[in-house]
Amino acid sequence: MSHPGAPVLSDTGSLTWDFAALTHPGRVRANNEDTIAYDPALGLALLADGMGGYNGGEVASGMAIALLQASFGRWLTHAGRAAHPRAVRRALQAGTDEANAAILEAGVANLQLQGMGTTLVLAAFGPRRAIVGHIGDSRCYRLRDDKLELLTRDHSLLQEQLDAGAITPEQASQSPHRNLVTRAVGIERHVELEMHEHSVQAGDLFLLCSDGLSEMVPDEQLLAILLQGTEISEKATLLVASANENGGKDNISVVLARAS
Repeated sequence: MSHPGAPVLSDTGSLTWDFAALTHPGRVRANNEDTIAYDPALGLALLADGMGGYNGGEVASGMAIALLQASFGRWLTHAGRAAHPRAVRRALQAGTDEANAAILEAGVANLQLQGMGTTLVLAAFGPRRAIVGHIGDSRCYRLRDDKLELLTRDHSLLQEQLDAGAITPEQASQSPHRNLVTRAVGIERHVELEMHEHSVQAGDLFLLCSDGLSEMVPDEQLLAILLQGTEISEKATLLVASANENGGKDNISVVLARAS
């Protein structure tokens, strides 16, 4: 990973990107099963929240990020920055397939890692657009014109219950099923990376996070922190600190990317 916490500039065509990231185990868990990375040369931000007994979660999230970063890097070397968004999507899905197969095989080969898996959220930044992909309940938000928009929809039992009208948002906040994901990397033989393309303009700030942040910090507090006139490395620090102040019940990870 590229020096988490320190802003890094990346020129992806017509926009320049400033990155910062931070991860913390939180106040309850002894180990950290999240893995984060950003690669300015690739215009790529990645975050995974692992699950599984023993050290399985850490292994799964680490494998997913390392394999995807390497796969996309190899592809971009040949395809170049001007590659069509459809080709970028295919490359991201191919990298996800590679990571999914590797995690699944590792779980079969090592009984202590059996059943491990991971969520995934990523953003590939190109000239004037971002392709955001996710699996599970790790999220991506975009701050634009002082408004915070959630760009991903959780793959979770809770989200399915909300969509079906089976529970209210108030009931959802107290649900015992808050952490049950319906899609993860490394669990089944095939997994789809849900991807959407978003326009990008100067001033946009993208936030990738694990549910250790989104479950602990309400949207209005996220917005207030992101609107502060501080460097994005300081925003990352404030986000993690707020999650810990609000309970820190899970590992907390954030990756920030700002366009200018």
